[in-house]
Amino acid sequence: MNKAELRKKYKALRLELSEDKIEALSLEIANQLLQLPVWQKEFYHLFLSITEQKEIDTENILHILQGKDKNVVLSKTNIKEHKLEHFLLTDSSVIKKNRWNIPEPEGGIPIAPSQIDVVFVPLLAFDEQGHRIGYGKGFYDNFLSECKADVIKIGLSFFEAEPEFNEVFSTDIPLDYCVTPNKLYSFKN
Repeated sequence: MNKAELRKKYKALRLELSEDKIEALSLEIANQLLQLPVWQKEFYHLFLSITEQKEIDTENILHILQGKDKNVVLSKTNIKEHKLEHFLLTDSSVIKKNRWNIPEPEGGIPIAPSQIDVVFVPLLAFDEQGHRIGYGKGFYDNFLSECKADVIKIGLSFFEAEPEFNEVFSTDIPLDYCVTPNKLYSFKN
């Protein structure tokens, strides 16, 4: 299957999930995350879920990060420059949904991509080599290319890995890990 077919397949699979199932699977993913050796870092980039797209609910991960007193970084979409802008989540952060229903900070304390240690990466599908398929706009690949070389990239998926993608481009940045409700995948050599 090509990327377009895989996007269609995994969007359809997500649409079949009930709210209760999403909540249960999201909690299992958060619990699996605790096994990764990534909790000694300082700045963690987290995406906030698009509930209309039936994405993984990242609220449990947010609670883990806050409980460990970590700096949480959220993104705002800059459509004109085709980039993400990053802001520190604070008690005074105001979160609003943009026109694509993505919850985003209205502004705040800017954080440079080079400051971020760990990125939780949204995706629709991934393969056993750590390649991911997102919504196809390239925002996360652009963002990850701006991060420091040793940034830890963790995908989150309701579903297990595909064996291998046919289409992988030079601009595609592979994951270091992917976490599903049942398994931790490590792509680090």
